[in-house]
Amino acid sequence: EVHLVESGGGLVQPGGSPKLSCIASGLPFSRYYMNWVRQAPGKDVEWLSAIYSDGTNPYYADSMKGRATVSASSETVYLELLTLQPGDTALYRCVIELDGGFWEGGRGGYWGQGTQVTVSS
Repeated sequence: EVHLVESGGGLVQPGGSPKLSCIASGLPFSRYYMNWVRQAPGKDVEWLSAIYSDGTNPYYADSMKGRATVSASSETVYLELLTLQPGDTALYRCVIELDGGFWEGGRGGYWGQGTQVTVSS
């Protein structure tokens, strides 16, 4: 059974830089892109970043360039968020598509439960 488990969220002061983690297990393949997405209340799911499972080929949404760093080590993928603002408050989730590619905008694939990041003073 596939499990994706995120951690590292919580209450963050404006300007803070939390580092989120996603641990994957039980995957039927060993090479894939790990995607990070987020969903704020009342908003659509937003793709943030992706990285290949061997830690190569990081990609970022335009809105996250210079504001996040994605990395990978073994079965863990990290997303360090930089200088967060209240508008970054959201549920952050990792996603692996069934074909191991980039997130395609749907609800298929493997999803973690997410880690809530709340930016507030």
